[in-house]
Amino acid sequence: MTSRRSTAGHAARHGILPYQSIKRLLADGAIKADVPIQSKQIQPASLDLRVGRKAYRLLSSFLPEQSEIKARLNVMDFYQSDLVMYEMDLTGGAILEKGHVYLVPLLESLRLPPTLRARANPKSTTGRLDIFTRVITDLNTGFDEIRPGYQGPLYLEIVPRSFAIKIKTGYSLNQLRLIQGPAAVSDSALRTLHRKVPVLFHNEAGRQPLTSRELRVDRGLFLRIDLHGEDDQRDGIIGYRAKKNSHVIDLSKVGHYAAADFWEPIKRHRNDSLLLEPEEFYILASKERICVPPDYAAEMVAYEAACGELRTHYAGFFDPGFGHGRGEIAGTQAVLEVRPHDVPFLIHDGQTFFKVVYEKMLGIPTEVYGVSLGSSYQRQGLTLSKHFKT
Repeated sequence: MTSRRSTAGHAARHGILPYQSIKRLLADGAIKADVPIQSKQIQPASLDLRVGRKAYRLLSSFLPEQSEIKARLNVMDFYQSDLVMYEMDLTGGAILEKGHVYLVPLLESLRLPPTLRARANPKSTTGRLDIFTRVITDLNTGFDEIRPGYQGPLYLEIVPRSFAIKIKTGYSLNQLRLIQGPAAVSDSALRTLHRKVPVLFHNEAGRQPLTSRELRVDRGLFLRIDLHGEDDQRDGIIGYRAKKNSHVIDLSKVGHYAAADFWEPIKRHRNDSLLLEPEEFYILASKERICVPPDYAAEMVAYEAACGELRTHYAGFFDPGFGHGRGEIAGTQAVLEVRPHDVPFLIHDGQTFFKVVYEKMLGIPTEVYGVSLGSSYQRQGLTLSKHFKT
């Protein structure tokens, strides 16, 4: 277990910065915003980032390796731009059409010390709506990874894939983790952790931890897909597929929409299999239940291409306390956002489908997911985003 003492990034220890350290960074001005940052943005191991006042409709995605992003946006005549088509005002709300690429300056900016780097990820709700988002920083060769000591603005690329969405200044689509040094937990340490505090449980009745022999690790923890569901599940629904044509989703409306207007339920097949169609979007669930103790964070990562041409998730962060709480929860199912590419792909119940990497925290967060902070998905099963009626 790590110590309860945490720092804002000046000690020689390694790990993910917890809630209290993020608050300290805000007080020190390492994270700034024109509009004051609200306490609800601070999560156990991350900070929610907010969309700013403008959105730029782009011709394509891009990476600003050789120039600052602002220089690409400040064009007197967008007809002369090779990147920007037009700009939109988000202060009163605006609709982003599906299949189009948008770039939004975020309200937050960074002045990181040399010892800190950062990594961004879509929020769970963002991923479950098939909204593809990536953070871009100046003079960078990649998305979502922010180099140590970065000082400058943050931009968010947004591509709604299945639904047109309405967003407004101040809404959070993604989140930022701050990291000091190498934080990943080794395979041997992960096995040791599982013996002390189980990190994977069977989803069947009884919620028993996986045995050491059942636990599969190789630079992360492997999990499987559930295409059978629980035996006492009367409706037999094991997933959802997004409808091709549906109405706009206003992201400010929680528990508002009827799922049937946007999703087709997928019933259990007699062979416990599912044929994934190219470029369709699916919501599925894991075969196991995952637990993240308070002194760890976790992230769902891209699985090797050998498993097939498909994306198994958009949102990947698991907060300290997910599926754990105060130790009273025997794990929580992971919900997967799946989009196959190129060819139809047949999957079956219990197939290895994704991987989770555990990382050490610099200290136990003073606010833990599912205990003192909001937890929309702490006891989830197969769950759509919070915008839909339960």
